[in-house]
Formats: sequence, structure tokens, C-alpha cells
Amino acid sequence: MKEYQHYEEEIHELREEIEHFKTEKERVRKIVGSIGGMPTINTKLFNTVFLILVVALLFASFFTEGRTHLILSDLAIFFVSLKVMYLVHNEARVNHFKLWVLNSIEWRINEIAREIKELRKENAGRE
Repeated sequence: MKEYQHYEEEIHELREEIEHFKTEKERVRKIVGSIGGMPTINTKLFNTVFLILVVALLFASFFTEGRTHLILSDLAIFFVSLKVMYLVHNEARVNHFKLWVLNSIEWRINEIAREIKELRKENAGRE
């Protein structure tokens, strides 16, 4: 009877862990979406406007001469440079999040390994 109660407790704990896992999975999914893991409508709109702006600047620079040509070309190059810096920054954020997730997984694996060692010691003591 005591063993049966022990199994019920384990099943209850496992169900709680599964629920915790599901809530954690949803939380991680929301975080990934918020840091740039999934493109939003605003991102797509910004990229479209940005592309049109750069193409328009380069196109206009072909039909101008002198300083205006240089200024328009330089502006297009400047905007592309800003976009590259933004992409590098965004990638750094995503990589930081990946590192955080991997560290969390490593910590949990080490915790589970420690629990397994303790259970093995308990079983060895019973035999």
C-alpha cells in the first residue's frame, strides 16, 4: 500500500513537471517572437520602405551631377550601413538568448544528473 502511494506521488509530481514544462515552452515561444525570432508586419513594412528609400536614392543619384550625386550616393551607403549595424545588433540579441537557453538546459541536466546519482545511492543502500 505504501509503494502504491509512493507511485501516486511520483505521478502527481510528473504531471506538475509536465504542466510547468508547457508553461515554460509557451513563455520561451513568446520571448523568441519578441526578440526578432519571427518577422512581424512592422518589420516587413520597415524593410520594404527601407529598400524603396535606398533604391530611390541610388536611382536619383544616377540623374544628378556634382555634389548632389555624391550626397545621394553617400546617403544610400549610409542607410545600408545603418541596416547592417542593426542586423548585427539584432543577431547579437538572438545569440545572447540562445546562450541563455543553453545555459539553462545545462543547469537542468546537471541537476537531473545529481538527482540520478542520489537515487542510485539510495537504491544501493536498500540492497
